[in-house]
Amino acid sequence: MQPWKTLSRKTILDHSKYLKVENHAIELPDGRVIPDWPWIITPDYINAIALTTEGQFVCFRQTKYSIEGSSLAPVGGFLEPGEEPLAAAKRELQEETGYEAPNWIDLGKYAVDGNRGAGTAYFFWQQKQNS
Repeated sequence: MQPWKTLSRKTILDHSKYLKVENHAIELPDGRVIPDWPWIITPDYINAIALTTEGQFVCFRQTKYSIEGSSLAPVGGFLEPGEEPLAAAKRELQEETGYEAPNWIDLGKYAVDGNRGAGTAYFFWQQKQNS
């Protein structure tokens, strides 16, 4: 199977370090060209499933712009420039919950939207040991 080819790219929105949008001209494997393929650039991020030694899932209460009131959320956040995903998971666990965990299992990395970009997600499983 042949890959898609990027023929050109143009930035159409450079909002911040958290969001850029490009317009790509792409060539499909059958030779057809799509001149206006939207591409979203966001930082890569982690999500971590935190489990206490008692078997309880660790979530935290947060507020978000698109949600009225507060909601429960798993540990997660963007990677800082140059930061390794596991280091980001450890940092986010501590920042969001105050906990630290010595044992981590890497559950893999995944394209968030293989057709439109939007970063890569890294998932981890860890067991809370210390508070």
